[in-house]
Order: sequence, then structure tokens, then C-alpha cells
Amino acid sequence: MTHEQIRAVARELVAPGKGILAADESFGTIEKRFAAINVPSTPESRRDYRDLLFSTKGVEEFLSGVILFDETIRQTSHQGPPFPALLLQKGILPGIKVDKGAVPLANYPGERITEGLDGLRGRLSEYRDLGARFTKWRAVIGIGEGIPTRYALQANARVLAHCAALSQEAGLTPIVEPEVLMEGDHGIERCEEVTIATLRLLFFELQEHRVSLDGLLLKPNMVLPGRKSGQKLTPAEVAVATLRALRQSVPAAVPGIVFLSGGQSPEQATANLNAMNRMGPHPWEVSFSFARALQEPPMRAWAGNPAGVPEAQRLFYHRARCNSAARHGRYSPEMERETSAA
Repeated sequence: MTHEQIRAVARELVAPGKGILAADESFGTIEKRFAAINVPSTPESRRDYRDLLFSTKGVEEFLSGVILFDETIRQTSHQGPPFPALLLQKGILPGIKVDKGAVPLANYPGERITEGLDGLRGRLSEYRDLGARFTKWRAVIGIGEGIPTRYALQANARVLAHCAALSQEAGLTPIVEPEVLMEGDHGIERCEEVTIATLRLLFFELQEHRVSLDGLLLKPNMVLPGRKSGQKLTPAEVAVATLRALRQSVPAAVPGIVFLSGGQSPEQATANLNAMNRMGPHPWEVSFSFARALQEPPMRAWAGNPAGVPEAQRLFYHRARCNSAARHGRYSPEMERETSAA
């Protein structure tokens, strides 16, 4: 793709009322989630589950893209076409997770760095030929005593930027995901401080790597207190802190911000996204790239049983619809009661 096509994909992914399904769980992650519903994690079960999501009738009204895992981009749907082709037939852009996971950062206890740059140029070419239109690379930033260090922030920013540069070189639109984790007992003020520092260093490195900012998307965490902090905040309070951090660190050239749900419940993530969009307009589109917040209810309904597919698809459609409404600031708790009564 040309640079204009790369920019066009970025804009299409944040089209009004639409967002991204993150279906790129690694083998380890999906095994844990399947274990919670007593389903063995096999190539067949993973294919069956993702097929029910991708083939849900009408979900293309709310989804602009799907992030796939290496295994999934090579699998074929029960309807016949490979998953990337099935998604494209529905008007949904297929993307691909290209990092190989986070590992301990040498000499920096408690901190991690994401691997996967070795051989990435060749893998990007293959993924493009398999139908991918965009990429995603995730970095994880922990908060604790003495961390994050500036070195860890810089190291992760550099690999995110390097991946983005290689993606654009390959004609793919990059999504960069620096996730400040919810683990710990820190308050929302500390999360905001770390989020700003993380994003400022990231955009410095992106510009150093000559990445076109209008041809990428940012997938950050919402600014939230640590799980063990005991802080209870309203969606409006989360929205104010998150938007304040973004306005201090994200250039207006970036077409869109697609939030991760980061361990929140589906309803919490949607309500927080909704609150942010009610406070617009913003310099960028404010959207979603959710995994658990879209998948948790349908995964439980399916539980590996073919008879559960219709109910799983109904719940998946509903969660996508709720988040589409949040894109416009029109989500309400009444929408949740609608599905309970259905």
C-alpha cells in the first residue's frame, strides 16, 4: 500500500460508530480463558470460537477491524474462506498481532520488554500476503516501588516505534499499544503520571523513527487506579483523567485512539468510553480495541457447546452495539437491561 492507503486504513479503522475486536490472544492467554469455561484449548476449539465471533450476522455495523493471532490468520472459517477473506467480505479489515510477548528486562527487576523484532520484516511481508491490512505491537508497563524506570519506558518506546516504521515500510498500518497495567495499589494520579511519561517518550521515538503519525493508531490504557488501591471512581472521573493525559502527550496528527479494556468488566469499559465521547469533540477519534470487554459474555455462553453458538452470537452482537453507541456518547445502563430481557 502507498502512504495514502496506510492513512486511509487508519481512518477506516476509526470510522464513526465503529471499533476493533482484539481476537489476538496468545496460546497461553486463550488457554487460561478456555480453562475458566472448561474448554480444552486446541486448534479446532480456537477456530470454532473465533469463527462464531467473525460470522456473527450484522456485527460489521459496529466493527471496522479484527486483530488476529498468527494461527488465526492461517485458519479457514466453517463457511469456506480463510478468516481474513471472510472478514473482508463483511467489510471488516483484518489485522495481525506481530509481537512475540513480553519477557523480563535484563538488569531491571520487575520490568519487561517485548520481543519479536528479529525477522519482523519478512513476517510482515507474509502477513500482508495473507490479507492483513494493519499490525499491532503491545508493550507492558508496570507500576510499583521504583518502577517504571526511564530506561524501561525508553526501551519499550523504541521497539514500538521500530515496529511501526517497519509496518509502514511494508504497507501496513501500525497500531502501537503501550499498556500501563492496572496491577498494584497505586492511585489514579500515579497512573496518569506514568501514562503521560510513557506516551511522551513513545511519540518522541515515533518521530525519531520517521513514522507518519497520520498513518497509525494509538491503543493505550485508560487512566485507572490499581486493582488493590481501593479507589472507586465514576466513569466521568476516569474520562477526565484519561483525556487530560492524552491531551498532554498525543499529537493531533494521530487519527484515532482505540482503547484497550485492560481488565475492566465489559460494562465498565463501555461506560468509561462513553463518558469520554460525551466530553468531545477531541483532536482524535476516541474508539475501542477491546478483547475481554467484547468477548467475555459470548465466551461464557458458548462454553465449547455448538448449541451455545446462537446465544453467544447474540451477546457478542449486543456488546459490539453497546460500544458502538459509546462511540457517540449514547450508551446507557438501559442498553444492558435490554439484553437481559431478550
